[in-house]
Amino acid sequence: MKLLPVIPESRRPIVISGPCSAETEEQVVTTARRLRACGVGVFRAGIWKPRTKPGGFEGVGESSFPWLERVKRETGMLTAVEVASSRHAESALKAGIDILWIGARTTTNPFAVQDIANALEGSDVAVLVKNPMNPDLELWIGALERISNAGVCRLGAVHRGFSEYGRGLYRNAPQWRIPIELRRRIPELPIFCDPSHMGGSRELIAPLSQQAMDLGFDGLFIESHCDPDRAWSDRRQQITPERLAGIVSSLVIRDTAHIDDSLAELRCEIDRIDSELLSLLAKRMDISREIASFKREHGLSVLQTRRYNELMENRSREGEALSLDPDFVRSVLRTIHDESVRLQMDIINR
Repeated sequence: MKLLPVIPESRRPIVISGPCSAETEEQVVTTARRLRACGVGVFRAGIWKPRTKPGGFEGVGESSFPWLERVKRETGMLTAVEVASSRHAESALKAGIDILWIGARTTTNPFAVQDIANALEGSDVAVLVKNPMNPDLELWIGALERISNAGVCRLGAVHRGFSEYGRGLYRNAPQWRIPIELRRRIPELPIFCDPSHMGGSRELIAPLSQQAMDLGFDGLFIESHCDPDRAWSDRRQQITPERLAGIVSSLVIRDTAHIDDSLAELRCEIDRIDSELLSLLAKRMDISREIASFKREHGLSVLQTRRYNELMENRSREGEALSLDPDFVRSVLRTIHDESVRLQMDIINR
């Protein structure tokens, strides 16, 4: 897979910012000038904006390209737009857009990603791929591979969180373990965080940005508008360029390259405990297999609801007494129980 160059620690974070939607030439140019004055080098704007439901503002389309050309000419900033089809990609390339990004809805559809990849063959444009709507790492990597296979030489990822049913603190749950695994699988891939879509609220942009920096993300993808409260789309998650500058300047960029002896010793202790945990889990599954054999011989069902309820209740209390978060304990127990049930069903149905 061909990738954007690894971003040096001293240059973090790379900031890509601009309005959710390009609305008018005045709004685009004003926002860009103020962002440039704050040190931002890449201007992003949505020009095709299909909404979840029809009837809302869906972007001005290709008529905004001259506005972006003006931004580039007057400020020297690079420009970035979202593309969701081969037609979008071809139009953006003709307009001289520097960076294309593929949105979460599009990443979810391999047909759409391949359609875009085909249109990008032979081009020198940079491409950022947002995670799919659902927490599926393989789907995310698959989209990156499709774009890479088209010969795109500059590639990166954007983490914007994942959809969940119901209302929660975040518009899209971070589920940090997924981009962390992406970094483990493709360590040289630059990863940006989109706290605007993740939080869905301007109040959450700063803490989410700091969390991303703590996890070693390379950059931020943040929506900024010259007058956020009057934005034509997603006004609650947009901030002024000046507020953006304040957030970026307050970020603590931690050293991810050097580890002192004390931290190395603690990590060795973690490794030792993890090995013990895995050994204990293996023993527990051995006992689950013995239980399955007993149930098969005596015609018992795999799932014993009363026993499961007692286990969850008792272990949750024990965990709380050990200062463990109850939700965490229940999550671990559910995962262990699910694997135990899977093993038992396999044995009983042989």
